[in-house]
Amino acid sequence: MLFLGVNWINDFNAYVAQTTEHPLAIEVESANGIYLTSSCGKTYMDLISGIGVTNIGHRHPKVIEAIKSQVDKYLHVMVYGEYIQSAQTSLAKRLVENLPDNLDNVYFVNSGTEANEAALKLAKRATGRNQLISFNGSYHGSTHGSLSVTGNEEKKYAVRPLLPDVKFLNFNQSSDLNQITTKTAAVIIETVQGDAGVRVPSIDYMKNLRRQCDETGALLILDEIQTGFGRCGSLFAFEQFQITPDILTMAKGMGGGMPIGAFTASKTLMQCLTANPPLGHITTFGGHPVNCAAALANLNVLLEDNILEKVEEKGAYFESLLNHSAITEIRRIGLMFAIELADFETVSKVVAGCKENGVLSFWFLSCKNSFRIAPPLTITFEEIEKAGKIIQEQLDKL
Repeated sequence: MLFLGVNWINDFNAYVAQTTEHPLAIEVESANGIYLTSSCGKTYMDLISGIGVTNIGHRHPKVIEAIKSQVDKYLHVMVYGEYIQSAQTSLAKRLVENLPDNLDNVYFVNSGTEANEAALKLAKRATGRNQLISFNGSYHGSTHGSLSVTGNEEKKYAVRPLLPDVKFLNFNQSSDLNQITTKTAAVIIETVQGDAGVRVPSIDYMKNLRRQCDETGALLILDEIQTGFGRCGSLFAFEQFQITPDILTMAKGMGGGMPIGAFTASKTLMQCLTANPPLGHITTFGGHPVNCAAALANLNVLLEDNILEKVEEKGAYFESLLNHSAITEIRRIGLMFAIELADFETVSKVVAGCKENGVLSFWFLSCKNSFRIAPPLTITFEEIEKAGKIIQEQLDKL
């Protein structure tokens, strides 16, 4: 543990590529449940779940048990799709059992952006069309294709040119949907926009979107990378909007803390990637057996331990505690919050103050006047009350 020297912050800055000039820079010693502990012994309540990843908490014992069991059998043995591996097939079957009938085939990848990349390829192959439609404020990942359909120019301008023939509509505005035409291969949309600051569409809007895709033959891709696996109170958020996608992408909260993503569609659609040419999509590490074992344990905990039933109640209780004049708006679905304040400077003060007092919150990529709360779904009502009090205290200091 000492091979980089004792001054960890200097080693971190020197040897680890940085994403910003101001990282949170907590040296993590351990994590358990909803808590992180630093090397200096300070404990933090993790209200962001590693950005939507640890939906059942850090190091859930059933996930750890599944990882250890699989490690004792084998690790990577072959590129995805060539060997039959029980961890993969068991996870795929369990997912399909809990999805609509048309989503009966699963392709495993390593991350959310990879899932979206593959979904876009599948839509183009299946339809023979080129145009892609996305939405202002959206975030779908940072690889070139996913970034091309991300509606945040600040993240894109430095790496242009990106994919051609991408159009952006206004989210939750039905009047824009007539721009989806017979030239459109796919519409990709977050069921709830995450990094735009938790923007929840209306049920009517989502039904209109589904109808327009049906009428034009465009495929509907729902990106549930942030909203999936219970975050919004149902296994997937689309269940609350009375629609079904043609392609569903998932990641983050899928693996119980291990890196995994997937996209699902009908077997008929998915066969477009099998031939003409073969290997229409390929990944070396997608469906890694250890990650699949962890994901299956994670899914079983969500489905069998009555976690989903309490998500909305916990979210509503948390929201009731955040009553302060500095808050201009709270946007929430389940345990996914955007707390809007006056500006980014105010948000930064609250995030820093909460961190100092042992509560981790974070900001959004595309909504700088709001901060996020997305705790593990296993958080207790007592822990919610404690966290709410600390947040209120920081708001009082503004």
